[in-house]
Amino acid sequence: MKAIILAGGKGKRLRPYTDDRPKGMVEVLGMPILEYQVRWLHANGIDGVLFSCGYRNDVIREYFGDGSKWGVTVAYAVEETPLGRGGGIKYALSHLAPADDPVVVTNGDVITNFPLSAMIAEHRSSGLMATIYLAPYFSPFGIVDVDEDGAVLGFREKPELPYWINGGVYVLNRAISDYLPDQGDHEIETFPHLVEQGQLGAYRSRAYWQPVDTVKDLSVTSQDLGQFMLERFFDEATEIERVAR
Repeated sequence: MKAIILAGGKGKRLRPYTDDRPKGMVEVLGMPILEYQVRWLHANGIDGVLFSCGYRNDVIREYFGDGSKWGVTVAYAVEETPLGRGGGIKYALSHLAPADDPVVVTNGDVITNFPLSAMIAEHRSSGLMATIYLAPYFSPFGIVDVDEDGAVLGFREKPELPYWINGGVYVLNRAISDYLPDQGDHEIETFPHLVEQGQLGAYRSRAYWQPVDTVKDLSVTSQDLGQFMLERFFDEATEIERVAR
């Protein structure tokens, strides 16, 4: 199965880190965001990755080459002029064989570990044109709970709210090309039409998901992954000690 990674972003809000590279090649704990994606895709059964790229695509090419280091086949669809995400998907799809159906598409600035293989299976069984990954929405601010008399009952630090947001990962049937713009955004010009036709499904997961769009996001993601590694390190040490006894 194949995946398209939308990796043409200039990452203006990540400057100066993107002065000499596209957004997806900014490093988090010494590894480019795109490498996190390639490793995650491969772990979920993807054997071919097509980078949809433009700005400083040479940096991506030099790093990933043919993809053999990561156990996948890597190819590149380079836009001469920016086509927007929807146009980029359509252009990238034209580089794949008809047998590559469905196709995973992911924004190139997302780091996640949700079970993509389960999402693919759900999409296949649904018969829908497209399935989008939804992540839970957390309040960017702390919440104050009050009663009817205005007395403060407590505080909640950035709690999960009863909403879901588009996580920027999709499983798409090849026929979606007929709905995609030559230039423009699929979320504005394609998905609303699919909703009207009952052809857009959703896969929800509370697994780790973090877009890296700003310098603050970069800091948060680095802290998150560093904490995960630290916890795993001590978990493994505890398990070794338990087995030794």
